[in-house]
Amino acid sequence: MLGAGGVLGGAWLTGGLQALAEETGWDPGSAEQIVGTSAGAMVGALVAAGVPPWFMVAHSAGESFAGLAGPDGRPAAEADRSAGAVFRVQRGLPPLGPGSVRMALTTLARPMRHTPLQVITGWLPQGVLATDSLEETIGRVVARGWVGHPGFWAVTCDYDSGKRVPFGRLDAPRADLAKAVAASCAIPGFYRPVRIGARRYVDGGVCSASNLDLLKGLGLDLVICLNPTSSRHRSDSRSPLARLVGMSRAASGRRLGYEAKKVRATGTSVVLIQPTARDHEVMGNNLMSTRRRHEVIERAMETVREQLAAPAVRRRLAGLPPGEPHKLRRPPGPPSTWPELVPAVVRGRPRRAA
Repeated sequence: MLGAGGVLGGAWLTGGLQALAEETGWDPGSAEQIVGTSAGAMVGALVAAGVPPWFMVAHSAGESFAGLAGPDGRPAAEADRSAGAVFRVQRGLPPLGPGSVRMALTTLARPMRHTPLQVITGWLPQGVLATDSLEETIGRVVARGWVGHPGFWAVTCDYDSGKRVPFGRLDAPRADLAKAVAASCAIPGFYRPVRIGARRYVDGGVCSASNLDLLKGLGLDLVICLNPTSSRHRSDSRSPLARLVGMSRAASGRRLGYEAKKVRATGTSVVLIQPTARDHEVMGNNLMSTRRRHEVIERAMETVREQLAAPAVRRRLAGLPPGEPHKLRRPPGPPSTWPELVPAVVRGRPRRAA
């Protein structure tokens, strides 16, 4: 389970997944279910497509891999290295006034059944930024259709009803993977809503930063949740902005704990991994900042590794099946000698939708 967290939250997830793979010898892409919200949907889709976390880390650091190409033949080295964090203004002016009057009135009528963000979202104006760069990032790995992994869900929020919609689940509408991930990342008031079919969708973090409770009752043995927006560590800063961010983290943490309790009540063990004070030093207060992105990845590799070393956590993760060596670390030699480095689609052979 990969939570929301903006640009830097996605970076923290990337480093965290690499630490998880290294420390446990398990491939996160082999999980029975991969559920992502917002930044978690972006990273989760790449992992579900078979892109190893170590490859994401190396790509972010600026490494090039000669011989690897996307499904359209373009070299993988030319792909954006910021996981879609390229901000472009959408063509055409957005309509004035609330972005979704229907959502605003629906949630206002029953505010206790919705999160504060759901109640507020409808009243916000539509964002001015396009989601093209987000779709482009996913399109370089899965050209069309859905990812081959049968258990990947990208959580969004219906911009009319305010209900969360996990694309990829059997009861969800059909969607192109790139559109679904872009919708999951479409922060209200920042990005334009994404239209899929006849409806519009926005960031699934509006409903919950983690959406961990979607996994309750599925009969899973273990859920590993990496959640960038919550923390067990409080900030000592007296800055008004830092205090506001701290309150947001606390609220996200309470929601996460509530959802984890619901999942555990169904007999599933839950391991929660969250940023530490050392992560916050690098991440700062603006999760949409594109600065220090790779520093956040490197710091997360350190702090998540430390969390995984805790005896209680190690006991819960002891039963994870071993992963394939090439998915856990960079193979030696040039790319031409790497067997199944990344999914076939990165070599130009599109994967079928599951």
